[in-house]
Amino acid sequence: MRGAGYDRDVTADELTAEDLEQLTGPLDPPLVVVTVADGKERSGCVVGFSTQCSMAPPRYAIWLSRANRTYRVARGASHLAVHFLTDADLELAELFGGETDDEVDKFARCAWQPGEGGVPLLDACPNRFLGRVVATLDEGGDHLGVVLEPLELSSRGPFRPLRHSRVDGLEPGHQP
Repeated sequence: MRGAGYDRDVTADELTAEDLEQLTGPLDPPLVVVTVADGKERSGCVVGFSTQCSMAPPRYAIWLSRANRTYRVARGASHLAVHFLTDADLELAELFGGETDDEVDKFARCAWQPGEGGVPLLDACPNRFLGRVVATLDEGGDHLGVVLEPLELSSRGPFRPLRHSRVDGLEPGHQP
């Protein structure tokens, strides 16, 4: 592997998480807040791994950390919402990324409306969609892949996404 300021060739048996971070870190992915409800409880967290994964039919994939309560609630849910954060949403990123649902009711600290299945739709994030879970990928890593079929979409036009580098010092609300 060769990158800016990084000169190292590695094979699969010696590859480390740090090696992969050196290669992918400069990509600076956008952050989203994923919210979910399963009929008994609701949860939400900041997600740094997400992307459109199909154009026809439209599909979007997110990756939920197993250490997060949102992962546990999502396992029993049929719908999730994906909220696209902007540079103006730093406080929301701190709430959903720096606090844990195990200790704090995040939804008592922000305005939201219930969507399909009671999934919280955050008022402060007009660029979002509600999706139906169509597949999961559990390959044994520390995140669970969830593929969503967008059902309802809300957008206020072009926006500048909040990127990982803007919240680099944010301490996660849960331990990995």
